[in-house]
Amino acid sequence: MDLATQLEVIRRGVVEIIPEEELLAKLRRSLATGKPLRVKLGLDPTAPDIHLGHTVVLQKLKQFQDLGHQVFLVLGDYTGRIGDPSGKSETRKQLTEEEVLANARTYEEQIFKILSPHKTTIVFNSQWLAPLNFAQVLELSSKYTVARMLERDDFEKRFRSQLPISIHEFFYPLMQGYDSVALEADVELGGTDQKFNLLMGRTLQKEYGQEPQIAITTPLLEGLDGVQKMSKSLGNYVGITEPAGKMYGKIMSLADELMSRYFELVTPLSLDEVKVVLSDITEGRLHPRDAKMMLARTIVEAFHGIEAALQAEAEFKKVFQQHELPTDISTFLVPYEALANGRIWLPKLMVLAGLASSTSEARRLIKGGGVKVDEEKVTDADTEIEPVSDLIIQVGRRKFVRLV
Repeated sequence: MDLATQLEVIRRGVVEIIPEEELLAKLRRSLATGKPLRVKLGLDPTAPDIHLGHTVVLQKLKQFQDLGHQVFLVLGDYTGRIGDPSGKSETRKQLTEEEVLANARTYEEQIFKILSPHKTTIVFNSQWLAPLNFAQVLELSSKYTVARMLERDDFEKRFRSQLPISIHEFFYPLMQGYDSVALEADVELGGTDQKFNLLMGRTLQKEYGQEPQIAITTPLLEGLDGVQKMSKSLGNYVGITEPAGKMYGKIMSLADELMSRYFELVTPLSLDEVKVVLSDITEGRLHPRDAKMMLARTIVEAFHGIEAALQAEAEFKKVFQQHELPTDISTFLVPYEALANGRIWLPKLMVLAGLASSTSEARRLIKGGGVKVDEEKVTDADTEIEPVSDLIIQVGRRKFVRLV
């Protein structure tokens, strides 16, 4: 593509390009020589699954692939053992080599739901970090000062609050920066919380006599709560390997005001297509509910295919618009030892069946009118039921269990 088109694609959904004039120079040289840019993204496999929040930067990496550039995905089997201190108020628990490698295997399987396998070079940073001897590590650490390291927001806050900072945490940005040296990266991508680490790559490349990389930051995607960034630990996430129906239902619970963010950041729609959808919503040609169904269908299709997306949509309409029971309800075998005189306390049953995390939460849901037994609302938290086969317990609008 020509320079203007490439730049429009690269600018989509990014927060900063540091510095943009150097990116333009690199793109011009690439077009003149036919040599693609070397574009790097580092991922630490510190958790086993990828969610939609991770896909924001992966979509940007895919756009570089589509523009014809060379993509390197760095799986941080070494950096992952430290854990990125970005945004953390305390030292992270170090993972074992076995934990990191196990997570890395699932990452390798999941990322190709977004990236093109034949256009992606996967590397582990142990490839160049493991061979470094102690003298080389000392040389690396001499390239940066403690004073500059403490300018980093999270380190500075911990230092002022007299919270411990372990020396090995200072090595994290140095190791990530050295990844860029090893790969001779032209561009590195990362979320806004990675800005310090990306700029470290520029600093170290200069120190090692290389042309510095361009740092491109992408926004952090808000989770389903619309407040905090998407995180599995916060429970506000949509996993890319979740069943199609569950994924569709979660996206339909999204606040209307977040639709534009999700359309732009996590769908494969072009900018022009996104602009048309958002314009249709604003001018009343498209109902927000229908737009959200389009969003859910598009995202599910990207990870599960069109047939699964249409089936998930039909099931959603059946349950939420026509108020019918879903076709596929999971079953729960009530343990005999949980019964007392052939009956069981409803909050206890809800916890055992995975419909509530605790009996106190179950009581709150019942009192709030969010629980039905065989389509009859139950509001008494002291209710005991006889768990006969095919009895259906419903919590909220999305959780169903059929007793056996």
